[in-house]
Amino acid sequence: APSHDIPNTKFAMSKLLRRLPELGLQTTRRLDVARLHATHGARAASTAGVDAEQLRAARAGELGKLVEVQQFDRFRERLAEGSLSADPSHASLVESGMTPHMVRLCVQAGMATFAMHVESRIASHLGYGFYTIGPCGEENMAALALASRPQDPMALHYRHLATQIARQLQAGRHLESVLLDRARGFTCSAQDPVTGGVHCSLGGGASDFIVTSTLVSQAPAAVGRALGSQVAAAEGIKGKFGKDCVSVVSLGDGSVNNAHFLSALNLAEYAAHRGFKCPVLFVVSDNDVCISLRGYGWLPHFLEQRLGMPRWAADGNDLGAVYASSTAALEQVRRSKRPALLSISNLVRRFGHAATDRQDAYLSAEEIDRAAMHNPLEAVCARAVHEGVFGSWEEVAASLDDVAAQARKSFAAAALEPRIQTRQEAFRAAAVPAVPSASHKDAGAVGRRGVMRKHMTRVLREVLATVPEAIYLGEDVRHGGYYLVTEGLAVTYPNRVQDFPPDETSLIGAGIGYAQSGLLPIVEIPYAKYLDCGADQYYEAAINYWLSNGQQPNGMIIRLQGFDRGVFGGNFHTHNMLSIPPGVDVVCFSNGADYVRGFRRAVQLAKSGRVVMTVDSTALLNQRHLHGRDDGWLTPYPEAADDVLDFSGITRYGPDDARLAIVTYGNGVPIALQAVKELQEQHGLAVAVLDSPCLSEVPHELRRTLPSFQGVLFADVCKAGHNPLAGFICELQHRGELPRDWRSTAARSE
Repeated sequence: APSHDIPNTKFAMSKLLRRLPELGLQTTRRLDVARLHATHGARAASTAGVDAEQLRAARAGELGKLVEVQQFDRFRERLAEGSLSADPSHASLVESGMTPHMVRLCVQAGMATFAMHVESRIASHLGYGFYTIGPCGEENMAALALASRPQDPMALHYRHLATQIARQLQAGRHLESVLLDRARGFTCSAQDPVTGGVHCSLGGGASDFIVTSTLVSQAPAAVGRALGSQVAAAEGIKGKFGKDCVSVVSLGDGSVNNAHFLSALNLAEYAAHRGFKCPVLFVVSDNDVCISLRGYGWLPHFLEQRLGMPRWAADGNDLGAVYASSTAALEQVRRSKRPALLSISNLVRRFGHAATDRQDAYLSAEEIDRAAMHNPLEAVCARAVHEGVFGSWEEVAASLDDVAAQARKSFAAAALEPRIQTRQEAFRAAAVPAVPSASHKDAGAVGRRGVMRKHMTRVLREVLATVPEAIYLGEDVRHGGYYLVTEGLAVTYPNRVQDFPPDETSLIGAGIGYAQSGLLPIVEIPYAKYLDCGADQYYEAAINYWLSNGQQPNGMIIRLQGFDRGVFGGNFHTHNMLSIPPGVDVVCFSNGADYVRGFRRAVQLAKSGRVVMTVDSTALLNQRHLHGRDDGWLTPYPEAADDVLDFSGITRYGPDDARLAIVTYGNGVPIALQAVKELQEQHGLAVAVLDSPCLSEVPHELRRTLPSFQGVLFADVCKAGHNPLAGFICELQHRGELPRDWRSTAARSE
């Protein structure tokens, strides 16, 4: 809790401790709240500005023992001596197509990568740096940035710092500004332009995309951006990257074993096989070790055995070769609109995975020392001097000194900046603020009444007709899907209703990439249980807005069907468990008219950048009757396009004077209404049913309404332990809006 919450926390804890004996419990240790307060105050103070230079001076002797510092000093000395020599097996920089300016820029980016890594280890040692995964050994990856174009969407592996720095320098930014922003990431400054202080991620440009710490989770969305850019161009929609872009995604060699990569690779090759344009370049850097797991030469075998797309390769110690292969690979992908892979081999991870890496547990002392001594910048600098790019060794040494000074200065400046200190700052908005809704329900809606499924098909057709950027993605959706909801849509919109292979990871990832390309994806998951298969991409879609400090929203709609009681398939088709992470609006409608109005609202929110998931109760799709054969669950189609259902509202059924209520949603609504009829007829009880379709937060109208009831039953159709209404109860209790008498019931396994 933040410091201003401590008195409330102390009061709440004191009340709880006094009640423990009543509950048959006892404390084994006295809680020292005063000490808690004092400790919190010290921690809060520690997040204020840090005088990095003062700390360095006081502990200079310790810093001199860091292997990164020693190796940087060795590099400086060897440059000053002019004792380095070029590798005769390496390509000529000029003959590889690099101009002197490009070589200088790559050398500067490589030096900055080395210097920033050294400073990150120093900052970690002194307590004001919090990210130490090391990019050293991969400095020549800077050439990839120069071979690409500024509008090419790029998602970089966290070790490819050199690529990011070179990309920003190429865009015209000053080195001082670039390094300060990177130092802000390493120190978790609240002024970090990429994440706002909640993480350390590469990025910062309009076409740069954040990579989380989940292994190669960036790959499916990268394929989505490749496909989405071409769909936008074909449909005449102004996309974010242009039709000539190449989507670039990089990863480490260990990540080729991860399901995210395999899923993305399969989708890219499947698209190429089908003749769809998919300009994506996978870049794999191979240092033959994944944290502590040796590579055992697996990557070349994997590429030879598994890969059907064109492959390019380069020695990562040879800057000219990296540039030439990167240029050739990008040109081919750009020209052919087909995927390819570039592998950068013979890289050496110089200083372990991170500062916490216990290398001596899996490497010999000789291996550790040999890796630390391997500096790819030495041969590059020697060749640059030999080819006249630099006039003298003194010029190269002066350049390193300048970069080192700027890196040190950037960390000192970032250390003085505030970091996130309060819960309110950490719990900043998880999603784009909801756009206002002129919500109303057309009470006079008339016309032929129909089942929910028919209305769902019609509103999807309405959206495709009125929102040109809307694209419908799913499995088996072109022929109507498992429940005929998309019946006939592909006939009218053949390019905008798209079937994907049965892989939810690539399907949701493609949806993310489509959204980032300027489209409005509607992603259908065929059964609720199948969301588990694409769970990480679902969470990536949810977290990106928060992680990027509001810079990368993924406006999209996920249509999760096959929920709750179904007609076949059992637990692994129709399924009644929901995952509702922050950043996703989750709604479950009970009837056709509300679905139409609610889906219109979902489109409004998705267009503004929010992620919305609609959950479809299978048993309701074709339900006609409520009591007997009364056609009581048929509804007319809301014709007015501005007739929308705001997610903050509820629908009340039953007498106005009812003092008891049932709160439910989806399939629970007609079941509750049937129970209410029985209660009234057999027991004379007047009970209202409150249909609350929004499940991701307590609707405002529900909060306003509940205090007027004496008792309430929360009837959740999800399994006990996974029921969203349980969260409602906690929130309502906290706010003092929960009636005194309440009960909760949910689906149970017994």
